[in-house]
Amino acid sequence: MKIAILGKPFDDEAAPAIQALFDDLAARRAEVRIGEAYRVFLSNRIRLPEGTTEFRRGDSLRGVQFVLSIGGDGTLLDTVTYVGSLQIPILGIHTGRLGFLATITPDRIAQAIDALYKGHFNIEERSLIRVDTDPDVFGSLNFGLNEFSVLKRDTSSMIVVHTYIDGEYLNSYWADGLVVATPTGSTGYSLSCGGPVMLPQTNNFIIAPVCPHNLNVRPLVVSDQSVISFEIEGRSTSYMLALDSRSLPVEASVQIAVRRETFNARLVKLNHVNFLSTLRSKLNWGLDRRNPAGIQL
Repeated sequence: MKIAILGKPFDDEAAPAIQALFDDLAARRAEVRIGEAYRVFLSNRIRLPEGTTEFRRGDSLRGVQFVLSIGGDGTLLDTVTYVGSLQIPILGIHTGRLGFLATITPDRIAQAIDALYKGHFNIEERSLIRVDTDPDVFGSLNFGLNEFSVLKRDTSSMIVVHTYIDGEYLNSYWADGLVVATPTGSTGYSLSCGGPVMLPQTNNFIIAPVCPHNLNVRPLVVSDQSVISFEIEGRSTSYMLALDSRSLPVEASVQIAVRRETFNARLVKLNHVNFLSTLRSKLNWGLDRRNPAGIQL
């Protein structure tokens, strides 16, 4: 089996579990490729299997059967940009903080690898958001799993985001910014802006203003078959565009349109993990002493 691995630095507590992962892959004679920066971090901490190779952004992962993302949710968001349209299944191993997307804890790594080899897993198709700008801002990495945001940058003054759906005027948002989230991103930035939680298979976007000045403006759910476009104005001449964890300053004259990407991210889920159980365990969803004792929270 060919497996690619991307990750972020971890503390000493997680080192034994990561070593056990590589030992397991070596025993199974897996062909392992490791992201260049992550391999540098691992080189003085982990004994890597013989024949391990490295790759960098832009190298093709064609032929790889699974990509392991070791870190937190931010690591998994970055991993999606390495996989892109190849749609290689991604398994998120959690060594970070929240772990909403990366759901495999270090003590379950051995079980997860065994499940990959035995086929005891499910694949969740997660829609992506695509951003087209003129002039070009994000280049070939113009897609994201969670959300796209327009934000103020150099001043405390609010901005105005004129928003259109399929060319028809929707609203002018007087706010600190505006978030367009996918169902996966509904538990991220959008949630902190008062947006709803959506199940992953929901074919919608959420438009959520950031700190709106109009109290009667609320998040809106729209079809992800729509094209959402924006015009920005304010006292500043530049603003910030953010796509998942990537952000860049732009001039006010930039033209922006977002839509659903033509390919998906594919996340590996083990049989004991699903979105509803993650809501309960990570967000304390439904945590209430009145709930029956038999319901695991």
